[in-house]
Amino acid sequence: MGISALKTPPQPEEVSESFVEFPDNRLLIDLCGEYDRNIALIEHHLGLNILRRGNQLALVGTGADRDRAAQVLNGLYARLEEGRTLDGGTIDAALRLSAPGAPASGDQLEMFRGTGAEIRTRKKSVEPRTEAQKAYVRALFDHEMAFGIGPAGTGKTYLAVAVAVTHFIGGHVDKILLSRPAVEAGERLGFLPGDMKEKVDPYMQPLYDALNDFLPAKQVQKLLEEKRIEIAPLAFMRGRTLSNAFVVLDEAQNATPMQMKMFLTRLGEGSRMVITGDRTQVDLPRGVKSGLSEAERILEGIKGVSFNYFTSADVVRHPLVARVIAAYERDDETTG
Repeated sequence: MGISALKTPPQPEEVSESFVEFPDNRLLIDLCGEYDRNIALIEHHLGLNILRRGNQLALVGTGADRDRAAQVLNGLYARLEEGRTLDGGTIDAALRLSAPGAPASGDQLEMFRGTGAEIRTRKKSVEPRTEAQKAYVRALFDHEMAFGIGPAGTGKTYLAVAVAVTHFIGGHVDKILLSRPAVEAGERLGFLPGDMKEKVDPYMQPLYDALNDFLPAKQVQKLLEEKRIEIAPLAFMRGRTLSNAFVVLDEAQNATPMQMKMFLTRLGEGSRMVITGDRTQVDLPRGVKSGLSEAERILEGIKGVSFNYFTSADVVRHPLVARVIAAYERDDETTG
């Protein structure tokens, strides 16, 4: 009997030190953040140590980790050079866009280098934080009808409303119309008190929240009164032709096939439509098909229509949300 060759266990990557230099010490202070908070986020995410030495940062870790940290730090510093700010969300975006498997280095972190990925509204600027979000934002500007499909927390509706506001304040559309099906999420709320607006507003609240993030509250109220912004249940769309408007349908997985067809055929001259939904959160009665899934099948390949998809990797809420969604996805794969 032959003697089997002993396998050499893989050797751990060597830890060494490299330096990244930043000429403007004031910007370096902003890069590090208060009490070096920004540096701590990068260290925690990449598993290396970053030490401040004059106008340099010493990166202590493996070669791959040091390269990725240098890329992230240079991208963030370039952002500061353009007079823009950093926060936890920006750093999270930089780390996501530098992840292994992202595009070649010439394209990575492009959102930090003034390439137009930023969405500017009256109250704030919004930037896509993942590759899927960047592709989605491009589609919202390039297509008259765009679908965003994926789990909660991936920015589908938030980015759509941001682009709607950008089109509106830029004069490209005359009004914004935000809609969603008034379907209860597995609960029976009974007969709500008040007039029609008071009855449907609880269903529409996420749309109000997004809108108020991008426009001053007084302006939102004025535009609602003038009906230049409308927030209405899907059922109210029947019989209308929506011209020169930016229209967003949220929670589209809860539209029936008939409702979806009705909505899509409201598109008028000079208008754009965005349809967002999560196929895993259908609240329709048992046996009723989702109009979102049917629209995917029927409209695939139609010119002027784009489909963008998100996964748990694109969740930009609390990191635990991404892990919860990923766990449910794994369970669906094993039990489905």
